[in-house]
Amino acid sequence: MKTGTTIEKWEVETEFFWKRKGKKIANRNLWVSIFALFLAFSTWSMWSVIIVRMQTLGFTFGIDDPGEINALLYSLPAIAGLAGATLRIPNSFLIAIGGGRNVIFISTALILIPAIGVGLALQDINTPYMTFAFLALLSGFGGGNFASSMSNISGFFPKNEQGTALGLNAGLGNLGVSGGQFLMPAVMGFALFGALGGGGKVAVNGFEGQIIFIQNAAFLWVPLLLVAVVAVYFGMNNLKVSSPALKSNFKGILRTLFLICLGLLASALGVYLLAGLKWNMWVVLPITIITTLLLMKYLSPKEIKGSLEQQFSIFNSKHNWIMTIIYTMTFGSFIGFSAAFPKLIQDIFGSLPDGSVNPNAPNALAWAFLGPMVGALVRPIGGWLSDKIKSGSKVTHWATLLQILATLGVAYTIILAKSNATPETYWPAFFALFMILFITTGIGNGSTFRSVPYIFNKKQTGPVLGWISAIAAYGAFIVPNVFGQQIKMGHPEYALYGFAVYYVICLILNWWYYDRKRAAIKC
Repeated sequence: MKTGTTIEKWEVETEFFWKRKGKKIANRNLWVSIFALFLAFSTWSMWSVIIVRMQTLGFTFGIDDPGEINALLYSLPAIAGLAGATLRIPNSFLIAIGGGRNVIFISTALILIPAIGVGLALQDINTPYMTFAFLALLSGFGGGNFASSMSNISGFFPKNEQGTALGLNAGLGNLGVSGGQFLMPAVMGFALFGALGGGGKVAVNGFEGQIIFIQNAAFLWVPLLLVAVVAVYFGMNNLKVSSPALKSNFKGILRTLFLICLGLLASALGVYLLAGLKWNMWVVLPITIITTLLLMKYLSPKEIKGSLEQQFSIFNSKHNWIMTIIYTMTFGSFIGFSAAFPKLIQDIFGSLPDGSVNPNAPNALAWAFLGPMVGALVRPIGGWLSDKIKSGSKVTHWATLLQILATLGVAYTIILAKSNATPETYWPAFFALFMILFITTGIGNGSTFRSVPYIFNKKQTGPVLGWISAIAAYGAFIVPNVFGQQIKMGHPEYALYGFAVYYVICLILNWWYYDRKRAAIKC
């Protein structure tokens, strides 16, 4: 076994090899991967915090209609979600082509572009909306990383430990959402980088007199990303068994960049249709996905096409599509609610029925980070519990039931709060039920990680994990858009009713195919 950049021999299902050499190497790669993924999620989801402060600072994009401004603010995390999810599609297949260490290195380095760009754009209150839309598109680099990260880590661990390992990678990596929502508001109150970081702005819209350095929400991640890039370069490995097409590190990086560019091109098309032509998101979504796959299929060089065609065989399996639906229920809900939660708190409790500011409203940014945090922390528990009872489908079943009940409960509290002269009365119930919602999405997400290696063979597991995580990431696009539309129409609870119906469908699919006594596959 070569222990340099690329490891030639990797036999983790052999107990002697695993205990003697494999476990130490796998754990090193796992912890570096978690650090890089944490920062990827932080930068991808930074819009959930930024748009709240943009509203308090009076960013109007040259528009007078408050409702239209609000819809545009909601669209920024949605665009980031669309781009991040779309970029996960090529990322799903990158490890076999570019090598795990090479892919994580270049995809982490790319995140520096939106981190610096957003910080610069936020220094000018007159920055056009399309500039922010373009930067939201580029922040999708951080969202795309998850697919390649999960695909990569699955190859380092034996099957009976993948639930825990993947749960840790995803769960602690996803802490970047809550970590960002906690850290970004904290660093906006002072000149974190001195004169180099630019001056502060005086807040309006209920926060009069406060000086806010909103650009710090983006600049914060730059030094940390530089550390992560170095850690990945020197601390991670490529596995020959996972990347049989890898000939050299340089070629692996070039191939990675090529496929990421194809994903970015398809993402740009989606954003143009969404923000430029104002097409319906349910039309934009399939067009973007199909365009990405077609670009990869027909524009990739010959040496890449062979590997892609082998990996594309997962699309012939009905279980790939079933697990896509189920996984989207868990991670799609988690990342979508994470993106929408701060703004939703502000919209439901920040104003009174007569349209005036609610002086007793909860501070959205002081509470919102807790949802993604608990959802991420319980994710490894979902994987561990599934490994323990030897059934991911059973854990998914009960988590889904609770998720449905919590969703309906949140909808009911919104109904009560939005028409009440003291909406903060219903804040404790709303917050508690939303925490249950985050917890159940996290546990269910962890349990699905355990199911995948038992449904698919070793060669398919990595691409399937990447693919289902790619489609699920569109939750970051769908959920903020749905909430934004329904809030504009005055019925945010309708969004939750729709989600609940979807969860019931997932409950039935999981039970029928994997959890009932006569199910063909037990996972």
